[in-house]
Amino acid sequence: MTAQHHRITLDDADLAIVPVERAETIPSSWYTSPDFHAVDRDAVFARSWQGVGHTSMVANPGDYFLATVADNPIIVLRDREGTLRAFYNVCRHRGGPLAIEPTGCLKALTCKYHGWTYLLDGTLRGVPQFDRTELFDKRDYGLVPIAVDTWEGFLFVCLEPERVPPLATVMAGIADRIAPTSLATHRLVHRVDYDVPANWKVYVDNYLEGYHIPHVHPELNKALDYLSYVTEVGPWHTLQHSPLVGDNIYTSEAGAEAFYYWVYPNLMLNILPHRVQVNLVLPDGPDRCRVIFWYYYDAPDAPGRAAQIERDVAYSDLVQREDREICERVQQGLRSRAYERGRFSVQMESGVYHFQQLLKSAYAAWRDTSGDLNR
Repeated sequence: MTAQHHRITLDDADLAIVPVERAETIPSSWYTSPDFHAVDRDAVFARSWQGVGHTSMVANPGDYFLATVADNPIIVLRDREGTLRAFYNVCRHRGGPLAIEPTGCLKALTCKYHGWTYLLDGTLRGVPQFDRTELFDKRDYGLVPIAVDTWEGFLFVCLEPERVPPLATVMAGIADRIAPTSLATHRLVHRVDYDVPANWKVYVDNYLEGYHIPHVHPELNKALDYLSYVTEVGPWHTLQHSPLVGDNIYTSEAGAEAFYYWVYPNLMLNILPHRVQVNLVLPDGPDRCRVIFWYYYDAPDAPGRAAQIERDVAYSDLVQREDREICERVQQGLRSRAYERGRFSVQMESGVYHFQQLLKSAYAAWRDTSGDLNR
């Protein structure tokens, strides 16, 4: 076998949906080719609901924060009337930024390049030294809006909402399944960002199965009942859950469970007694990704909770370092001459299979509408 197998292909054979019992994994080139970053950007991230933050980040009129989605700079804000809005953080004059600081509070948006000014509803208001420009109507140059929606207090945006189901459809069933826990009552107390030297799909694959837990996470394996580990697959998300057993770090409550939700394509909700860890996986080129960990608690000021949070963060960091190392090694293996495709454990890898079938569907739809694989 030669390095030739790393060439990008999206032919019908690659994209075929085959039952898991007979299916192969996606080609290694989909994880390693430098050109595939653009395919993921346009086929997956521009055509899905992307988690960007929490409503607490824009609690008051004028509050805003910045994010990047599918390589596009965006701004999410609360306008003067209290309406939640999202726009490309791009002035319609010559592409300058409207805001530079990651968060803040503004009365209006003023381009940092040439001073064009927009109201918080996106209307162009001020255009310095433009009185001699002909056939120019400010109404034609308002900010370009982006679809924004909320679920359980979390904020999502979508660059191409006409191509994807509503957010409520994507998240359907999760709130009911975890009741009486309500994520909307949890408060953010901590954030950690991790740089992982692996393609974002490697990290998601790894999250979506417990097959590796006994081999990679010895401490986590002690906390979970591995023999009772179950994966449930829905249209747009996957749930892995297991009873918590023994002297685990998470709780001493009898009958407690760990729920691990993945939502297509790159959001994870790790739901444990009294807390939720929200993970967002962001591509950073073909062989790196950034993983954001947000820590939410239902009563962060409760007695003993500060010590618990400290333990949780340290324990999560241990697990994350283990995942980071194995994902780095897998990325190296995917680049090797020895590997092109693998097979699935029907019992343990239904979540990985589900993710890869959704990817195939997304790539097929993009290929058929774009008409250009390598644009």
